Amino acid sequence: MIVRRKSFKEDDAHENHDRWLVSYADFITLLFAFFVVMYATSSLNEGKYKILSNSLVTAFKSTASHMDTGQPQIAQSIIKTEPDGAMIKIMEKENGRTEQGQRVERKETLRSMAKDILHALEPLVNNGSVTVTQSAIGITVEINASVLFPPGEALLEENSIEALRAVAKVIRGHDHEIHVEGHTDNIPIHTIHFPSNWELSTARASSVIRQFIENGVDAARLTAVGYGENRPVDSNETSEGRKRNRRVSIMILANDTGPGQEIPVMPD
Repeated sequence: MIVRRKSFKEDDAHENHDRWLVSYADFITLLFAFFVVMYATSSLNEGKYKILSNSLVTAFKSTASHMDTGQPQIAQSIIKTEPDGAMIKIMEKENGRTEQGQRVERKETLRSMAKDILHALEPLVNNGSVTVTQSAIGITVEINASVLFPPGEALLEENSIEALRAVAKVIRGHDHEIHVEGHTDNIPIHTIHFPSNWELSTARASSVIRQFIENGVDAARLTAVGYGENRPVDSNETSEGRKRNRRVSIMILANDTGPGQEIPVMPD
């Protein structure tokens, strides 16, 4: 019995007969996926579309109204940027904390300045020629006129310049305003240079300021004031009282002014 074996070519022909279906299925699948992606990218979010549409309509209406009336109008679609009540309260609270912190910092700065001035003028403080006090208004450095000037004069004594330089060294690195006040006793003066105590007191305050400027203090911070005999701190009936009234007061002002009791700055 002879058995006929299939040839290799016949087997290949039978196997390749339906292979096109595989390629066709792959093509259909890819085509379906392609149209799904196209549909997905072409569909719009209805909510976003309405928002965009309303914004455009409002903007065009506003533009048209502006063209008709000549008055500028703001589109209603613009988001309100003003803070609400709660946000305002939070901002005010934070600003209050910041301002309070700045006040505390400035008070500490003034206290440190007062201590430095006190140490710089310690010999004069010890003999009673200088007093340093601090209050809510600021720092007051009161210098007896006999330390700074000859009687009836407004030119600084040579030995007083070092004291003023020491004060200038402390205050020149800060931004506080400084008032220099000149005071006299009630004994009238009438000379070529100083017809009255007003001129003498003002000239003495100006001499101190000029010394500060020469030692690096910004002139914009300085003010010279002359009070004459009109603001005594003691009685003019005694020689000791008149001596105390003849003085120059250096006022280093704090930004936060208000009523407050003067506190003498004492050595550590």
